[in-house]
Amino acid sequence: MEIERVIGHVEGVAVGDVFHRRMDVLRAKLHRANQKGISWLADKDGSEVGDAIVLHGGYEDDEDHWTWVRYTGASPDKDKDAATGKLLRSQSWLYQDNAALKRSYERKYPVRVIRGFEGDPRYSLPDDYRYDGLYEITAIRTAISKSPAPDGSDIEICQFDLERLSDPLQEPTSAERHIVEMLEELDEQQEEKFPEVRTSKVQRLVRDAAAARRVKKLYAGECQLCGLRMEGPDGKPYSEGAHIRPIGAPHHGPDVEPNILCLCPNCHVRLDIGAVVVADDWSIIVRAGMFGADVLPKLTMKGWHKVHPDYVRYHREKWEKQASPSQEQ
Repeated sequence: MEIERVIGHVEGVAVGDVFHRRMDVLRAKLHRANQKGISWLADKDGSEVGDAIVLHGGYEDDEDHWTWVRYTGASPDKDKDAATGKLLRSQSWLYQDNAALKRSYERKYPVRVIRGFEGDPRYSLPDDYRYDGLYEITAIRTAISKSPAPDGSDIEICQFDLERLSDPLQEPTSAERHIVEMLEELDEQQEEKFPEVRTSKVQRLVRDAAAARRVKKLYAGECQLCGLRMEGPDGKPYSEGAHIRPIGAPHHGPDVEPNILCLCPNCHVRLDIGAVVVADDWSIIVRAGMFGADVLPKLTMKGWHKVHPDYVRYHREKWEKQASPSQEQ
């Protein structure tokens, strides 16, 4: 059945879903074009509104901080240097793509954000695209680009600020709604006191499990810290996806593969309580006495999984700040 392009989530596509190439993103109806950064469609009144953007190393003025993004508008090919991709002249708010995204800002429409492999390595996969949910355009402005035009004059750019919608506001897909409804029925039977809080957590966990599942599948359950591989009676491996920089306040770590480790339950606890940290050279530092399997000399990394050093540094410095001088000796 043909999938209709819409504003907001696309039915059948969950936040965190991965697509190997732009053509796959296009076929899923997440974006209208195979190359452009800004996607648009016709609104009810026939005017064009932006429905999605791709973060794929577009312009030097772009900034990606996961929960908020500073995004540069679009230009026709003739206004860009074919070799470097840098702008040759100023952008216009009248250009179709920029006008459409500006109209979504004015109408307060959410925008789908897709991250590509040439985006910020703290959040991007090394060779795929990933749908990362809905963002709200919170501000627009005309700004001056970091690089001038070939003649030395300033280049004006159309600039958009976007903020990621909070998890409870990320509208669930039909599959997620079904899971939430089932759990709500169990809540009623068990007379749970806080169903709304639990429901929002379920919505988040249904989506957030995708990145962890990909990491655990890659390592086939083998712990990246100690090398242990646990199996259940059915022969299937058991492991846990551990966020290096914790998600949620006050740490606000992103739920992305470069911030996730495949760990056995023991090492997950070791990481969470700061008993082990990882150095910049990926060596594993034991900070507290431990029983059980010894840790490896260095963190194991396989295939496409590239842990970003910013997250291990954040985790290490967090626990070093909390330790007393006697504990660090």
